[in-house]
Amino acid sequence: MHVGLFIPCYIDQLYPDVGLATLELLQGAGCKVDYPEAQTCCGQPMANTGCWDDARPLARHFVRTFARYDHIVCPSGSCAAMVVHHYHDLLHDDPEYLSVQKKTWDLCQFLVDVLDVKDFGNVRFPHRVGLHNSCHGLRELRLGSSSERMDAPFSKIRQLLEKIDGIELVDLARPDECCGFGGTFAVSEEAVSCMMGLDRIHDHQQAGAEVITAGDMSCLMHLQGLIQRQHTPLRVMHVAQILAGRSLESAGTTVR
Repeated sequence: MHVGLFIPCYIDQLYPDVGLATLELLQGAGCKVDYPEAQTCCGQPMANTGCWDDARPLARHFVRTFARYDHIVCPSGSCAAMVVHHYHDLLHDDPEYLSVQKKTWDLCQFLVDVLDVKDFGNVRFPHRVGLHNSCHGLRELRLGSSSERMDAPFSKIRQLLEKIDGIELVDLARPDECCGFGGTFAVSEEAVSCMMGLDRIHDHQQAGAEVITAGDMSCLMHLQGLIQRQHTPLRVMHVAQILAGRSLESAGTTVR
């Protein structure tokens, strides 16, 4: 299985270990993985701001760059959702795009739905962990059930984390509430964004979490900034880091 590894800008620039952990997970599951160096931003920031003409060339470039792979895997629900759900507004029914659309996956979605991973070897993570369900992954990629729908409860990320020895997943009062990041929303509505983030942090504290994890490093980046400024005794780790066996001390997710 030949996989093209799609790494979001902020992971590439700020959290490279998340990309490395993703690579290790895919290779450990038997995939042949390439990192195409021609990849660029997927165009999500431009699209979110309404700059569709600026996003379109990036969408075309993404499709050309990744079209040759059996699957395209990204450790970010929001960037994967941009390709799967929003490129159609930019590229419409372009045949090459429609092919790429069908084989683009969030990492956890790929591990569960395509690879059907049964275990992660001897990985152990003896900590109390709160799962933040990022909006794009939850509501666009359907990585889990959401409170506004009358579905049977499920969570693909939790399903993977439950395979890790020693982990204790805590239950939140509001398990599918937005953290307030929202990309450019955090810039244009800073006060609202910060209050939403502080609410999420408080929920994890009340549940007794030591670590907040998620499938989107952008959400965790937002929460980590608030955690540091409030001197809150919490850490953040991307789910790929936990599944790949990173220790809490070596995760390297501190924003300075």
